[in-house]
Amino acid sequence: MTDDKNKMTDKASEIAKHIWLAGVGAYGRAVDEAHGRLEKAGVESPKLFRDLVKAGEALEEEAQGALQAGQQARHSVEERINRVRDNFNLQRPVKGEDLLALHEKIDRLNNKIDALSASLAASGVVKTPRKSAAPRKKKPAAGTRRGTSAKTTRGPKRLS
Repeated sequence: MTDDKNKMTDKASEIAKHIWLAGVGAYGRAVDEAHGRLEKAGVESPKLFRDLVKAGEALEEEAQGALQAGQQARHSVEERINRVRDNFNLQRPVKGEDLLALHEKIDRLNNKIDALSASLAASGVVKTPRKSAAPRKKKPAAGTRRGTSAKTTRGPKRLS
């Protein structure tokens, strides 16, 4: 039985040694893979970094181009607006005070015209004009259409 016991002990020792060696082998393989990845990363990292820098430069150029195009469009629109303002003499928006001042000027001019008309009428040069909102229109003669006179009535149309 001692032989059987020794064989089993030897067999158990051999299995234990194999387990140990498998663990050491796995550890060695993991170290080799990690080392390989580290070397690969060391070679690929600068290339990846350069690629990212190139992509960033391209995006920056696109953004600057778009920004310049936007600024040019804005400048063009502002120039057009300024030309329209110049054409219509609207350098600044009309304010309520400006309108009131304009109405006051118109009232003063109307008063001066009335005074001049009165002085001319008093001197007998001009008859006093009749004040009305709008000049009266002459009524068309009976039997005529609006805008035509009795003398110029149209006859039948001729076919050519």
